[in-house]
Amino acid sequence: MAEKLATLNKDGNISTITLDDGKANVFSSKMSQDINQCLDEVATEEGCLIITGKEGMFSAGLDLKTIQSGDADKIIEMSTAAFKLLARIFSFPRPVIAACSGHGIALGTFLLCCCDYRVGVKGDFMIGANEMRTNMVIPDPILELIKFRVAQSHKYRAILGAEMYSIDKALEAGLLDEIVSPDDLAKTVNEKAKDLATMGHPSYTMTKELFIAEPLKKINQAIVDLHSNS
Repeated sequence: MAEKLATLNKDGNISTITLDDGKANVFSSKMSQDINQCLDEVATEEGCLIITGKEGMFSAGLDLKTIQSGDADKIIEMSTAAFKLLARIFSFPRPVIAACSGHGIALGTFLLCCCDYRVGVKGDFMIGANEMRTNMVIPDPILELIKFRVAQSHKYRAILGAEMYSIDKALEAGLLDEIVSPDDLAKTVNEKAKDLATMGHPSYTMTKELFIAEPLKKINQAIVDLHSNS
């Protein structure tokens, strides 16, 4: 059996999904599949979800090896799976916390944009959507995410300027909500998770649905359009 690229741990009503492919935590089709399998086991009527990466790396985005292969079917399969997964996390019925354990680049940044609260670690790490610098178009399903979450004053810089932010600057840009030392990441995130886990059900779910209704509708429609045009 192939090794899991994402694993689930539960502590009471706090669930933690850890991404670790041993390298850059790229969103291959297998990574998206494994995360979805973890999500299937997370309660949607109580508690809180934490998503984290390996030390020094949250995620570096889509699997470039697949993109560079030129295999259109595999590229579409990988991309569509990743976009659907992000939409699922964005609309997850309970609070979702990102424990950004290092670099969050390209789709790693879009994953941060899906989470309700984002804690980053101090260090020489970069956050940002670098697609413009790699001659890639940011498709609607993930463009809507960063447009929704990034600070208004940083929209052009973060998207069209492909600015790569230091951890401190990522806080200013609205890509992170809090910064802590690496040694304090787990404690800080767990304390926040215990707090957010007290949010009532179904009031939290219903309010979240209303709050993100407009971007989520655009994201889901864009996924349908991409699939129908492929």
